[in-house]
Formats: sequence, C-alpha cells, structure tokens
Amino acid sequence: MKLQKKGINMLNCKPAVIALAIGLALPAGLAAEPLDEARVKELVLEAIRENPGIVMEAVALLEAQKATAQDAARVTALETERDRIERDPNAPVLGNPEGDVTVVEFFDYNCPYCRRAMDEVKGLLAADQNVRLVYREWPILGDGSVFAAKAALAAREQGKYEEFHWALMGMQGRAEESSVMRIAEMVGLDTDKLRRDMKAPEVAEHIETSMQLSQALGFNGTPSFVIGDQLVPGLVEKRQLAEIVDAERRDK
Repeated sequence: MKLQKKGINMLNCKPAVIALAIGLALPAGLAAEPLDEARVKELVLEAIRENPGIVMEAVALLEAQKATAQDAARVTALETERDRIERDPNAPVLGNPEGDVTVVEFFDYNCPYCRRAMDEVKGLLAADQNVRLVYREWPILGDGSVFAAKAALAAREQGKYEEFHWALMGMQGRAEESSVMRIAEMVGLDTDKLRRDMKAPEVAEHIETSMQLSQALGFNGTPSFVIGDQLVPGLVEKRQLAEIVDAERRDK
C-alpha cells in the first residue's frame, strides 16, 4: 500500500519514521489498544491523509534526536580521547610546545580552505606566543594528499617538518608526488632518505589515528579545529581563533 501525497512515499520511509508517525497519528486512546497490522495501517493512512505534515514532523523529531545523540558522542570523544587529540607524541607540534592553550588542526594539503587557513593560523601564532599548535595530517582528498602527508611526517626525521609544511601549504597547484618532491628538494631535504622514512610505521600510525579521531569527533571536512572543549569545523579567521583561545584560557 502506498501513500503519495506532498512528495511523501510511505514505502520509502525508514522504519523509525513510520513508527514515530504511527505514534503521532494514532489517537491517544487507540494507541494503547492492541490492534492488528491491517487496522494500524488503516488508521495511520487515514490520519496522514487528514494531516500530511505528520510524516515531516516525525522526520524532524528523528533528526533532532540524531543531532542530540551526535553532540553527546562528540562530548564523550573529547573526554575520552583528550590525550590522543592534544598530547599524541606522534603528532607534530608548532608554536610554543609549553603553551597554555592547545589548538589542534586536522588538515589536507590539497584542501583550498586549509591553504587559506595557513595565514590565519600563522597570524595566531605570531600574535599569541603561548599557543601550542598540534597538527593532525588528515589526507582525504586523494593519493596526492596521502603522499604529501607521508612526506611531511617523514620530514620530521630531518628536522624540517615545519619548513616543509609551510612550503607545501603555500604551493601552487595540487600536491602530487612530483610537486611534493620538487618542494622537498627546494627546502633542502634528502629526498632518498625522505622516501625511506615515509614507509616508517609511525607515519602510517599518525594518519590512521587522524582518521579515527576525526570520525569520533564527527568532522566531515578540512580544516577542522579542536580548541579546548570547542569543535570548530571549517575555515576560521585569526580573530575568531584568538577569541576562542582567549575564552579557553579564561576558563582554565
């Protein structure tokens, strides 16, 4: 049986939506009575014909419940994963390693918004000498992004992560193997050693941890920031970053 009204096909609705719609549609007295399936369908369809918006009301309620559950999951992730988010010894740290506020950025070298965020983050570090910046390489935009992330992480073995990172962020065009290695030569990296170090287990471990943490925190794109108890997805200007940092500092 199908109800086609205002673009709603009851056969295509999720079971949870149908169940909630039934609860909303049935009169209070009938909802408590034992009813067979045929009678339930009859009553629900009758109620929906009289009030087609009831299905959309059910959808809205379920979406609100889903959002609440997701928010609770993110809070739990922040509490349980705080050390891995802020203090992972396998994550690059820029700014002041002893800073009183930690800013964590999840990024991808091929993300145009991450590249635009570079100047905002640099501006924050220049203006606030007490910020500790943790980078989480999160390559989600193709093989070139993965290669760039591995190369950047491997550059730590030559003490050139920061220089290489800023150069990759400021490059023109996509980060691919050829362009990444060209920039590696420009910043003075031993490219043969770099390729060997890219295969180190800690490089793969960092990227895998970034994937796990981003999923737990509900991030779905780059850049995404964690500052204290705040999750800040998307491109953020230096002014806003500074305001969040100041608020976190006051709350300590």
